[in-house]
Amino acid sequence: MPTHSIRLIVNPNADLGRAWRTASDLRPVIEEFGGADWAGTVYPTHATELARQAAEDGYKLVIAAGGDGTANEVMNGLMQVPPEQRPLFGVVPLGSGNDFSHMAGMDSRPAYALRQVLTGKPHNIDLALLELDYGRKLYFGNALGIGFDATVTIRAHQLTRARGFMMYLTAVLQTIILNHEAPRLQVTTDAESWDEPMVMLTICNGPREGGGFMVAPQARPDDGILHYAGIRKLSRLMMLRLIPEVMKGTHGKFKQTRMGTMKRMTLQSDRRLTIHADGEILSGFDMNVRNLSLELIPAALQMVR
Repeated sequence: MPTHSIRLIVNPNADLGRAWRTASDLRPVIEEFGGADWAGTVYPTHATELARQAAEDGYKLVIAAGGDGTANEVMNGLMQVPPEQRPLFGVVPLGSGNDFSHMAGMDSRPAYALRQVLTGKPHNIDLALLELDYGRKLYFGNALGIGFDATVTIRAHQLTRARGFMMYLTAVLQTIILNHEAPRLQVTTDAESWDEPMVMLTICNGPREGGGFMVAPQARPDDGILHYAGIRKLSRLMMLRLIPEVMKGTHGKFKQTRMGTMKRMTLQSDRRLTIHADGEILSGFDMNVRNLSLELIPAALQMVR
């Protein structure tokens, strides 16, 4: 591809501010393939604006170089333009968890992943469109976490010394001790409905979150369905027992779990919820979100890998 057809959007603050060092290693690869136009993000949602502008300016390939949040912002920017105008989408992992990149089959080494994007072929990927009760709408590509795993994400963002999987594991243990809650959820999908206290409910387009927890091992980003994994109200001790099972993806055999598939869902809670989408906090401890809805958007983007 000629230089002017590629836009590389880099988040230098990914991986707790360490990404800027790794991003410099990408330049020789870009130059080998004829160059690209670079843009760095400087504030939250900036990558969304840059991606939308790149699409409107006619770029053929837009690459998100950062963590899961950067990938999420870029895909949301691309989804703001008509389908026929959307560029190809690529991802280079520079973050802490990099679950979206892993889901898409990208190499974990940034320079190798960039080479993969620049030599790969486009594949359709599904996204999900989420709407919260205060009117916010956005797309997510890997996972939507409600309850426990969203609280884990909040706590993980507060840790500065740990990184990657250990950062999330530390946050998991903190959450079990400090935030063991089970809001009552009324859930209706296109396939079923239920009403019960749940510690956690995660809707997955990809198999893992939190840098390596295999929440929905069967989930694929191009199969036209969303998978979900929930954990019913249980003791702290049993939650500890389930953690290694979630790491391996074998938690579905326990009666305390609920797993299935869907294309659409509405949810109501009896109390405020913590919520994350692709690792970005949408509802924290200081918010009062209790209702949401979502639907699958099949083949929403073409991703190069």
